[in-house]
Amino acid sequence: MNKPPLTVLLASPRGFCAGVDRAIQIVERALERFGTPIYVRHEIVHNRSVVEELESRGVVFVGELDEVPAGARVVFSAHGVARSVPQEAERRELSYLDATCPLVSKVHRGAERNSAEGREVVLIGHAEHPEVVGTMGQLEPGEMQLVETVADAEEFSPRDPKRLAYATQTTLAVDDTEEIIRVLRRRFPDIAEPHKDDICYATTNRQAAVKAIAPRCDAIVVIGSPNSSNSLRLTEVARKAGCPLAVMVGSYAELNWSALANTTTVGVTAGASAPERLVQDLVAAFRERYLVTVEEMTVTTEDVHFRLPRSLEEA
Repeated sequence: MNKPPLTVLLASPRGFCAGVDRAIQIVERALERFGTPIYVRHEIVHNRSVVEELESRGVVFVGELDEVPAGARVVFSAHGVARSVPQEAERRELSYLDATCPLVSKVHRGAERNSAEGREVVLIGHAEHPEVVGTMGQLEPGEMQLVETVADAEEFSPRDPKRLAYATQTTLAVDDTEEIIRVLRRRFPDIAEPHKDDICYATTNRQAAVKAIAPRCDAIVVIGSPNSSNSLRLTEVARKAGCPLAVMVGSYAELNWSALANTTTVGVTAGASAPERLVQDLVAAFRERYLVTVEEMTVTTEDVHFRLPRSLEEA
């Protein structure tokens, strides 16, 4: 049986970012140095494949610290935590490692600095996302207000319009966020801005790569998990950039092949918490059904690396 031809455009950059790579390395180094069990508060990154692989090696994922036995060792996820979390860990005499992405920590420090200078902080982000919960938890209740949409920005009423600053979740859609920021700037010309964009380089680059391939694609497949903000944003960006069909799957096994009927060019990318092996598994699945030509479409090259905590580097 002759296989139909299919061009696969691989968006690059894609997959793991430096913050995700660092967080996973922290858990792996902790396993090597301290043995099992290692507890992790929340998913270390939002990807079931990564979580399940670590579970198989003796990592125990918990929702809150009260599930961690006294005296045990726990890692905080890459999304960051409220100030109360390490305080609670110390109170319970838990040894902890903080795997918060350094770019999320930068947002935390910026919010703290603005609050200390007397500004009310507007956080642009998605309610209940762990990163947002952690960022809002850096300040006292009422010192930071969440804005999710353009409508929210239009309706927001500050304590003092001249004493405002904004920050953003690091994994938002770049274009949508800029619309919200434009509203805030128009309404509050004195609003203080981050010294550098809070949306991280990896989110920006992965969205730019999807925009670059979208006009050529009949469909784009995003490898990611439903609770991964940056993966969800990639599907939205693909649709807005002109791709007729954009779907997100955890792995090739979840792909609805009938939806790709009559497709001649498909784009493939992966959220910042998805390992490259899932992309290659998907390409292999395409090869079983099609005569595949792969094109790597690179918009930029990333060379960002974050250091591990000193205790693990020494190990």
